[in-house]
Formats: sequence, structure tokens, C-alpha cells
Amino acid sequence: MSSKREGRNGETPPIVSLRSVGKAFSNGTQALSRLNLDVYDGEFVTLLGPSGCGKSTVLRMIAGLLDPSDGTVAWAGQRPEIGFVFQESTLMPWANVFNNVWLPLRLRGLSAVEAAPKIADALSLVGLSSFAQAYPRELSGGMKMRASIARALVLKPKLLLMDEPFAALDEITRFKLNNDLLKIKRDLDNTVVFVTHSVYESVYLSTRIAVMAARPGRVIDDIAIQAPLSRSEDFRAGALYAEIEVI
Repeated sequence: MSSKREGRNGETPPIVSLRSVGKAFSNGTQALSRLNLDVYDGEFVTLLGPSGCGKSTVLRMIAGLLDPSDGTVAWAGQRPEIGFVFQESTLMPWANVFNNVWLPLRLRGLSAVEAAPKIADALSLVGLSSFAQAYPRELSGGMKMRASIARALVLKPKLLLMDEPFAALDEITRFKLNNDLLKIKRDLDNTVVFVTHSVYESVYLSTRIAVMAARPGRVIDDIAIQAPLSRSEDFRAGALYAEIEVI
């Protein structure tokens, strides 16, 4: 895999590179073996593969939550601000939406008054402006995930990591959140690394798909999606989508 790619400012190095990465857990499971992956500024990269192939492990290594057993995870310069969205919404049930989204800012010492404009911006991005005082038990599954995304976005991360965030949702809600995520990506102009085992979702969302093999995981194909991110249902019904999906 090339270490450089044509970016918005010409040929540019990746913001993060995983080289010959392996991961063995203490129970003997070899999750990854000699995995190579580059992520470039402004991309929407999807890690696609079967359950258990190490997609989430790769995401946690990029986030700094796990260290590789072998190989390297190298950043071009200082590691950027990172937001992480887990498969479950992981909201605090005793706190309303405002306070859930406030958490990352609170941990950095911002008072509720200081954080309020940033929280309002994040809730607006995900369409939850009128639900700031609602509690998780009062929200649908899709709304809980929106709140979780808002919490990840409140620090305006340049790199957003998402671990199968829509897997437990019904298809209609999932399609709607896919559209919303693309709008957020365009609005923030950030980089996204997204995990899914859905071929359809990966093609619809991505600028590039890194296809992973079954455990021990490694990247076995790299597919560029040559289409703008201003996508809609017309894209799902188009010839390009059908052609890529079959690959």
C-alpha cells in the first residue's frame, strides 16, 4: 500500500499509518497479523469485514486504547483531537442529554456555562437541539446514538472513530443516520474511520473501503469510491453503487 496519496494539497503523507501490526491477547487469540493501513486527511475510511476479524481492535489502536503486539502505529506530527463513538450509545442514564454531551468538556475543566455554546453546536449537528433536557430513557435508539455522536463531536475532533454505531438499529433509522453522518462529515470537514460488516453501508458512506480478512485480521483489498460525499437515495439506486457492491 502506498505511503503517499494525492490529497487536497497535492501529494501528502497519511495522518496515521499502521505498519505490520499484530495483536495477540492474553487468552491466546491472534486478532491481527501484519496489518497495513494508511488514513489520509479528509477521508471517510471504512473497515469492512466479517465479525471477529479485528476491525474494532484496529480502531482502538488508532484511538490509543490498545497497543500493538507487533508493528507500529505512527502519526504524521502530533496526534489530532479524536472522537470515539462506540457500538452502544454508552450514555449515563442518570444524566440528561446536555450533561451527557458536556462530559468531555467537563473532564477538561469547562463549566456548564462555558460549555453551553459548544454543546448547543454539537446537538444542532445531530438534530437534537430540542432534546437537551431529555433523559436517555425518553429517547429512541436512533436518538440515543445521535446523543452519543454529539458527545464525540463536542470537542470538534479532526479524527472521528466509529465502531459499528448503527448495527443495532432498524434499517430505516440506519439509512437516516447514514445520511446525517455524511452531512456532519461535510460540515466539519474532518476524517472518519468507520467500522461495519455491512457491504451496503460501507459503499454508501465511504471514500475508501479497507477490506479485512477473517482472523487473524489484515487488509486484503483497498477500494476507492469515486463519488462525491453529497450522496442520497439516488446514489443507492445508481449503477456505480451496484457495481461496487458486487465487488
